[in-house]
Amino acid sequence: MKKVFVSSSEEDTANIARQIAQIAQMGDIFALNGTLGAGKSVFARAFVQKLTDAKEVPSPTFTLLQMYKAPKFDIYHYDLYRLKYPQELFELNVDEAFYSGVCLVEWPEKMGMLTPRNIWNVDFEIKDDGRVITISSDDTEKMKRLENVG
Repeated sequence: MKKVFVSSSEEDTANIARQIAQIAQMGDIFALNGTLGAGKSVFARAFVQKLTDAKEVPSPTFTLLQMYKAPKFDIYHYDLYRLKYPQELFELNVDEAFYSGVCLVEWPEKMGMLTPRNIWNVDFEIKDDGRVITISSDDTEKMKRLENVG
């Protein structure tokens, strides 16, 4: 099951992210898939800013993790680009994050066999001058939450 959004600007991508943030629930993991420059960080920044009072949301490229307090849960923003082995995830507090927070994971393929089941896949594809953002999950309940978005 999937839902497709078309973004013709960074603001469109941010608007989509803000809508997705509104349906997020504790335990949700959003795997942000796409090449460099596809819009993953723009999406993550808008998502975090919708749910928190964070003015700046830097990409955690060098720290690997940024954490934010939201009213209902903590948001964990991971950038796994520099991860060498999936086992390094345990040093990044994933046990707690995956179950008691909401996670945004850039470069989720770096999780390898440790990738949790039942995640949201957010795929960014560069098309012409814009982006196609496809959001999918194997979970029927998650997809019901997505029905009224967009």
